[in-house]
Amino acid sequence: MNAAVTVPRPNTRDMLGIHQIFRDAFGCAPQLVGSVCNDHSDRVAAVAAYYANVLAMLHAHHEGEDELIWPKLVERAPDDADLIARMQSQHAGLLDALTEAERRLDDWMQSSDIDRGASLAAALATLGVLCAAHFDEEERRVLPLAAEHISVEEWAELPSHAMRSFTVHRPWCRVALAMLLSDQIRPGTSNRPPGWLAARAGIDRHPMSLHAPPRCLTGKIQRA
Repeated sequence: MNAAVTVPRPNTRDMLGIHQIFRDAFGCAPQLVGSVCNDHSDRVAAVAAYYANVLAMLHAHHEGEDELIWPKLVERAPDDADLIARMQSQHAGLLDALTEAERRLDDWMQSSDIDRGASLAAALATLGVLCAAHFDEEERRVLPLAAEHISVEEWAELPSHAMRSFTVHRPWCRVALAMLLSDQIRPGTSNRPPGWLAARAGIDRHPMSLHAPPRCLTGKIQRA
């Protein structure tokens, strides 16, 4: 009798690290933006670049799921079609909030006064609340579904898509993204996106990352 063949399944829980980056970034927006309002232009520029990168990364993250994950789940898990449709609908709603945050960021970059900073912080916080609700359901219900119906190779297409789609505003952010995505790229595989090895090689030279923006960018934000 032939032994049963075990098909490798992807570790979809690696998505939690990406989601936590967004939770942290949006959660600290009031303190981070407020700490540099009416401050020197270089400090404002650093915070603005940070959030421009975070918002661009969110675009790339959701576009990857829209292109690579939802269509496959609709086809392979028809019993969960309502769930997938809701996830897609939430992405559309998040896009509206994301666009508003980008508009507020552009305004704040023109004049980093307190009023515009408050509007930006509120837009980022609102986006964070919507993202948190979406992430919670996705982690609870969609990731297990993806682990069942998406292959290892298909799941590994997500980091490649992100690296191709994500246009960084500062070089260190590409390094940070490479760090975040490295767990999704198996050693020895051919799915490494362009620039991945170079970015990994530069990690030690660029200590600033998306994981801890407040202390790195402002030097004076104290977490509670």
